[in-house]
Amino acid sequence: MVWFEELQNRKKISKIFYRYEKTFPEEERRSKDQFLDLAENPDAFVYSINHEDENIGYCVIWELQGFYFLEHFEVFEEFRNQKFGEKILESLQEKFEKLILETEPDSLSEIAERRLRFYERNGFSIIEKNYLQPSYGEGKYAVNLFLMANFEPENLETLVKEIHEMVYEI
Repeated sequence: MVWFEELQNRKKISKIFYRYEKTFPEEERRSKDQFLDLAENPDAFVYSINHEDENIGYCVIWELQGFYFLEHFEVFEEFRNQKFGEKILESLQEKFEKLILETEPDSLSEIAERRLRFYERNGFSIIEKNYLQPSYGEGKYAVNLFLMANFEPENLETLVKEIHEMVYEI
């Protein structure tokens, strides 16, 4: 069984930072201070994802107006290809219902294509192919990504604006 533990302080969040830093490209991740600051943000939730007594991954979720934004999601490499990703997404969709996430365009690599197909198999569809993830800070660049959701948003422009303002603080 997969279960989630909310990490509510900087010390607990720092325990997963090294994995986050190794997995996400620099342009697509927060600095260590920015990541640890999530502990103080009432709209952001960092969860350790566990199976039995083992930490198998983590996710960062934002509560926004009428939906949740899955900013980062990782199943640790040693636990991949064991159906944990599917179970986790199923649990997240039960808990948060309306979810939106970003993913790399499938044309970038075989891994990006596999990731996109994974999300599609698990109830997500592309809602914007020309989405620009804002920069995470000085010296970093905005990134062209796809925006996906497990529901049909009514006003995409408003939704994107809220993600940019709340998650990326621009």
